[in-house]
Amino acid sequence: MARIGRKSQGDRAVELLEQNGAMRRSELSDAGVHPQALARLVEDRILIRVARGLYQLADAEITAPHGLAEVAKLVPKGVVCLVSALQFHELSLQMPSRVWVAIGTKARKPKFEYPAIRVVRFGGRALSLGVQVHRIDGVAVPIFNPAKTVVDCFRFRKHVGLDVALEGLHGVLRSEKAKPAEIVQYARDTRIWSVLRPYLEAVVADGA
Repeated sequence: MARIGRKSQGDRAVELLEQNGAMRRSELSDAGVHPQALARLVEDRILIRVARGLYQLADAEITAPHGLAEVAKLVPKGVVCLVSALQFHELSLQMPSRVWVAIGTKARKPKFEYPAIRVVRFGGRALSLGVQVHRIDGVAVPIFNPAKTVVDCFRFRKHVGLDVALEGLHGVLRSEKAKPAEIVQYARDTRIWSVLRPYLEAVVADGA
């Protein structure tokens, strides 16, 4: 591989970040951008380090769910879930102070101070069902779809509160972002149907 000069390393970093949004230092390094070049770009205020080992352009347009993009980079095998997914899908008025992220039962728990996260462990099947990928500030962010999110809120009702789970259920049916049959299927797949059934039947009977 040809050696990349200082200037071209900086140009390469800017180009990559314009295309991909926030990126980890390891990703930039694999693309031929050395840590010293990143340090100079930060000193020149071309880049900012938003978290340990995570960089973005200083003048990047930041959207409200930007924290989800940062977490997706720092927890590459995680999935945005529960209250954060409800808020993303506009199914709750809750504004979580932390990003809720699901990881596998045997995955190593992430350790970083920013952005603040709330980790929940999901079994393999529950972690793979209903995952959508949304582009947020150039980053591919895995987020559970509306129906699966509501079902998960009932599964973890002791964590999020039954009131939040019910708010999500009312919201997802009222907005028609999920059909009752989808909710039933996810509830059966994750073995929560016996708990969720009376609430779903009551909401459907009331017309959401």
